[in-house]
Amino acid sequence: MKTTASEAAAHIRAGALVAFPTETVYGLGADASNDAAVAKIFAAKGRPADHPLIVHIASSAHVLAYASSVPLFAEALMAAFWPGPLTLILPRKPGVATAAAGGQNSIGLRCPAHPLALEFLAAAGTGVAGPSANKFGRVSPTTAEHVRQEFADEAGAALMVLDGGPCTVGIESSIVDCTRGQPVLLRPGVLTSAELSAACGQAVLSAAEASDDAPRAPGTLESHYAPNAKVRIMQAKAIQTAVDLLGVDAARIAVYARSIGPFKASQVLYRRMPDDALATASQLFAVLRDFDAQAVKLIWIEPVPDAIEWDGVRDRLARASAN
Repeated sequence: MKTTASEAAAHIRAGALVAFPTETVYGLGADASNDAAVAKIFAAKGRPADHPLIVHIASSAHVLAYASSVPLFAEALMAAFWPGPLTLILPRKPGVATAAAGGQNSIGLRCPAHPLALEFLAAAGTGVAGPSANKFGRVSPTTAEHVRQEFADEAGAALMVLDGGPCTVGIESSIVDCTRGQPVLLRPGVLTSAELSAACGQAVLSAAEASDDAPRAPGTLESHYAPNAKVRIMQAKAIQTAVDLLGVDAARIAVYARSIGPFKASQVLYRRMPDDALATASQLFAVLRDFDAQAVKLIWIEPVPDAIEWDGVRDRLARASAN
């Protein structure tokens, strides 16, 4: 039988870990107010303890349990996009969620747009710290089965998983820093900077445009979201030429592209990238995980269009190919 939201909530209150669904990716959750429980997240993921976690809450009514203040532009962003794929970094109330914040004086908060996640959070009665439910730096999970596979070979095999079906958004939330008097986009997602700016009534700056004293944020390392196979971003013509030259030697190569394929070399594992940014985001991590499951050594990916709605996908691909 599937785990219920109330069972998962009881597990959280007992100081245990629960993998839970959101609209973006599955999270590995612990009671954000329990530093010992949060420490289990860092241990399970192999994540540095000074790398902050996002705290998931059931509604904006819970923000002031963790934040010492909320600027007006942050309130506008909450009103426009919560529940939804948006994380806000706010000044942290002293003595609250210290481990989840990675020791910083700020805290990342999000209200997810997933009915089972909201039921779970409401039943838990606490904020749930929840990075993606995978090993640190690896491809994020977008199904419950991805989570089970990720932790199958160790103590995490007994991890409680709240199965909410496949994630619809498919890449992590946009992160906006609200601690410096102006909104700054630290991590792009499916919400564009233009949409965010329109909602809060002022320009949302990029990290490059803002001062360099930004708080640390999840998913902003140069190398992140990486499968086991080597990812390379290549122009479509270069991919086609390489496949043609390799011929039968192109085995164990995967291609994810829009404007070329399928290939005469049938041993090339091919998936067509959608023309739509949201559709691509929804399937991206599942595609990378599927390529890994088929033991390919190289993944060649066509660059995405140079348009603002592709920023989140472009960011994930850049980090996946950085190593």
